Amino acid sequence: MDYSDEAERRLKAIKKHLIAADDHHSPPQLLRSNPTAAQFFSEEGFSAVLPEKLVTGNWNVYRSIRSPLNLVSRFADHPEITTLHHNFERSVETFRDYKYLGTRLRDDGTVGDYKWITFGEAGTARSAIGSALISHGIPKDSCIGLYFINRPEWVLVDHACSAYSYISVPLYDTLGPDAVRYIVNHAAVQVIFCVSETLNSLLSILSEIPTIQLIVVVGGIEDQIPSLPSSTGVQVITYSKLLNQGRSNLQPFRPPKPDDIATICYTSGTTGTPKGAVLTHGNLIANVAGTTIDENFSPSDVYISYLPLAHIYERVNQVMLAHFGIAVGFYQGDHMKLMDDVAALRPTIFCSVPRVYNRIYAGVFNAVKTAGGLKERLFNVAYNAKRQAMIKGKNPSPFWDKLVFNKIKAKLGGRVSLMVSGASPLSPDILEFLRICFGGRVAEGYGMTETSCTITVMNVGDELTGHVGSPNPACEIKLVDVPEMNYTSDDKPYPRGEICVRGPIVFQGYYKDEAQTREVIDEERWLHTGDIGTWLPGGRLKIIDRKKNIFKLSQGEYIAPEKIENAFAKCKFVAQCFVYGDSLNSSLVAVVSVDHDVLKEWAASEGIVYNDLAQLCNDPKAKAAVLADLDACGREAQLRGFEFVKVVTLVLEPFTMENGLLTPTFKIKRPQAKEYFAKAISDMYNELSKTASSEKIF
Repeated sequence: MDYSDEAERRLKAIKKHLIAADDHHSPPQLLRSNPTAAQFFSEEGFSAVLPEKLVTGNWNVYRSIRSPLNLVSRFADHPEITTLHHNFERSVETFRDYKYLGTRLRDDGTVGDYKWITFGEAGTARSAIGSALISHGIPKDSCIGLYFINRPEWVLVDHACSAYSYISVPLYDTLGPDAVRYIVNHAAVQVIFCVSETLNSLLSILSEIPTIQLIVVVGGIEDQIPSLPSSTGVQVITYSKLLNQGRSNLQPFRPPKPDDIATICYTSGTTGTPKGAVLTHGNLIANVAGTTIDENFSPSDVYISYLPLAHIYERVNQVMLAHFGIAVGFYQGDHMKLMDDVAALRPTIFCSVPRVYNRIYAGVFNAVKTAGGLKERLFNVAYNAKRQAMIKGKNPSPFWDKLVFNKIKAKLGGRVSLMVSGASPLSPDILEFLRICFGGRVAEGYGMTETSCTITVMNVGDELTGHVGSPNPACEIKLVDVPEMNYTSDDKPYPRGEICVRGPIVFQGYYKDEAQTREVIDEERWLHTGDIGTWLPGGRLKIIDRKKNIFKLSQGEYIAPEKIENAFAKCKFVAQCFVYGDSLNSSLVAVVSVDHDVLKEWAASEGIVYNDLAQLCNDPKAKAAVLADLDACGREAQLRGFEFVKVVTLVLEPFTMENGLLTPTFKIKRPQAKEYFAKAISDMYNELSKTASSEKIF
């Protein structure tokens, strides 16, 4: 290495930060402000570590080693793509005759083989939809609601919004009973695309959503569409009629700019009303460009779409799929028949969430155990042999695939070469299982709506498990001390703190909510995620905690336990309640400190004989009665399905300051309660897993 050249390079870099003096009498040269000093970095495996500012010298900012000097904001081979419209328009031109969107559903509701439309046909439909909206007088930058599950029309309407400068707003029921009404009014939605199943619920609240001008029914039959009085100011038409209107009066595109809003994604948040995350075209293009910087997809790839399009994970996947010309087959709308759809489609790319992978894992091992005998022994030998080869960095013998694992691969069609997991952490055991049984690449990522999806993802060739990868090349990450939780940059063996993200993927803020925006984005544009992370060797990020008392279940739903505990406080059996869940499980459990007198009265009324109250707390009938009472209180409080607990443990001891479970203000100390009831929590999840393992997946 030529050290004189290295010194010269560093001097030039420093000079770029200097503010030149006007004359010889001026003060000494000053350092120019510069967010993250990208001229310097040290390599650490998959990441590059940089000083946040030259003046502080703290080397605490991590970027991808694939682009350490500049954050990615566009596709390297197509820098002209700056919006979703540019992205799809190029795909229409490049992949015009390739199959694009496929479905098994027929107009009469029956299911058959996948039928496809090409990129060219999709482009034509996109133009017709946008032109029809213009003919209906819908102004540019209006919000367009999409109120139905995954199907080709969802993607086509989204493309139309991009081409004609409309803002797409996904609507979905899982946010709560009043969420659709709230979102429509908050975003001033003017058009809603729905299906027959969601039309009636819209019509029932029509008087409460005055901004609506047009409702388009996808899959609707013309003579079954209700005609509304003209006094409502709302027109209801079928999707087919809208297409015909657009085709007869095509309008030129109204291309958006990179900084224009592409979508407002409402998130469930934790308490209160949904929050609308504002994402621009530039945000989404930057995220996909960064995430796919090393990918080599082609039109020969096939993808199954079943993850909710209302969520950012699947939404960004669709941007990526269009960019690479990948065929997208949609599931028929029933998750219980998903494996049938997968077998028919035979995808090469399978994106999912831990909950689905956990079910596949349980299904395979349950089938092996049920088979028993020689088959079980053969599976175990094959599994361990392949596992040992992978641990040693060797290529496993294809013999084991032919003998054992090809039959398992066939359950997903036999062609999957990439499996991706997101939304919540995947157990290392499950990730290893997927690599062994399905043979292809398995990658886990971490992201959120507010970062246009991906923040980190496992790199190609990284075989280590138990982490969520290195930074997306389109962002930089730092950990900020959280002293009240004893997480600091000085922690050993690795620094810990709140994960903060900055770069072109960070959203613009919450729609019409400056206060909540300021809570998460600081003066230097760092987004504070609320997740606690630590850096593992090699520049890999691991999620270890939440800053607030908020957590995700394995299916990606956020839980605010205090809200649930407050609802359960009304239950007659409950003196105190501790609700627990984590991102490796899909259900909540609870420890209930029971009201002794109520429990005694219940036992007497049921004629139950017991030696002492401790014995009664372990009685299955008592647990069932308390669980039923919790369910009733939950329904009264309008809790969502995933907010109900599935198993309870009854205890006699109250939560107090003396036993370390309460703060001086009588709030539950959650980390301490988790530790205190660790065995009870483990036993409850074991009970749930036994129930789940009895469900056949394949």
